[in-house]
Amino acid sequence: MRGAGSERSLEAQVAATLAIQADEILLVAASGGPDSTALASLAASAARAAGGRVELGHVNHGVRTSAEQDEAVTLATGAALGLRVRCAYVRGAPSDEASLREARYAALASLARVAGAARVATAHHAEDQTETVLLALFRGTGPAGLAGMPPVRALGEGLELVRPLLRVEPARLRAYAERAHLPFALDPTNRDPRYRRNAVRAALAALRGDFPHLDEAVARCAELVREELAPTARGRTRAGLQAALRAAGLGRDLTFERLEAATKALESGVRGRVHLRRDVELVIGGSDEPGG
Repeated sequence: MRGAGSERSLEAQVAATLAIQADEILLVAASGGPDSTALASLAASAARAAGGRVELGHVNHGVRTSAEQDEAVTLATGAALGLRVRCAYVRGAPSDEASLREARYAALASLARVAGAARVATAHHAEDQTETVLLALFRGTGPAGLAGMPPVRALGEGLELVRPLLRVEPARLRAYAERAHLPFALDPTNRDPRYRRNAVRAALAALRGDFPHLDEAVARCAELVREELAPTARGRTRAGLQAALRAAGLGRDLTFERLEAATKALESGVRGRVHLRRDVELVIGGSDEPGG
């Protein structure tokens, strides 16, 4: 992350995504790693501004040799940020990834209910989303798998799981935690070749040098698939714009970024012009037809 400007940009991005309400209690899932440590700080900042409160939820499976260290780091993070930390201890669950994940979410749901929180935030980031989509693709998934992790889903009755960092690179999160001098620990299992996700992670790391926008492209793909499966207002606006451009013979060679900028401008309802490509601009609040 480059300096205070980027730091403020990240804080604003997370605050807007979380949209914490006054008097709301948000439980942030904290593992002790740099990603969840950064999210804890970002969410706490957003909550203070909104008049809400953040608590940290840590699940200790007792599986890794570093489990006690991870808990200690999470407690230190809570102390540094002035946040209450709630810990759950899960023992006896199978040690495969799926079982551990299911047990972790169940424990987080229990912690949230005790805390009086209606939402649990996790620090899944852009690279996590890329890995999830590719693993689903390699398993021969359908559209639901290509949609990746949703930014919001039900966690239980009256509970939501939210992922505010799906478009954020982990390097920005680690840099944020380092600049704030917050404690964190690195998970040694992230390099364990026994886990399929780690094999995908290593291959992607090698590819990012040649494809620096890889994660952004995959996140965009997942978002579009989600909108196809469950159309959103923005998706309908984008589809309508695309249909109008095709009807006018102007739909070719438009980048997603320009199309998305035009969609957001249409949503805002503010008069103005959006350049879609060198010879095409959209006039908002004037002519009903895209201009050329």
